[in-house]
Amino acid sequence: MSPDRALRFVTSGEMDVETLPWGPHEWLCRPGLTDAEDLLLVRVRMPPGTAHPFHRHPLMEEIIYVISGIAEQWVDRESRTLGPGEIAHIPRDIVHGTYNAGNETLVFLAILSPARSSAPALVDVSQEEPWRSLRTQGAVRSAG
Repeated sequence: MSPDRALRFVTSGEMDVETLPWGPHEWLCRPGLTDAEDLLLVRVRMPPGTAHPFHRHPLMEEIIYVISGIAEQWVDRESRTLGPGEIAHIPRDIVHGTYNAGNETLVFLAILSPARSSAPALVDVSQEEPWRSLRTQGAVRSAG
């Protein structure tokens, strides 16, 4: 690839795939893959029974957009069940978690900004209280 070439398009063969405990992450927009400086975009395929437990992004805000499946989405101490076409907005540095609440693979897009930051991109708080026991304290409410 020429250093002069603008990185504006990403095909399925060019995306970066990262394997994480809560499912494959198909990076479609991040530094080095595109020229975007303010946006990250990743498609996550979360198998049944898995989750991206409670965590926060110190300097990033995020949108979770469900493509297929059912998400138990937490933002701070509030949860909703989200289905296809529904979103959650997570302000910067707010604890959140995504849990596959169905019997099929949950597929969602995570859009984060900014793409470049001096702080750690992710801080896991899933073993800290109140997050460690929060899911057992109440039922998930359905959106809509």
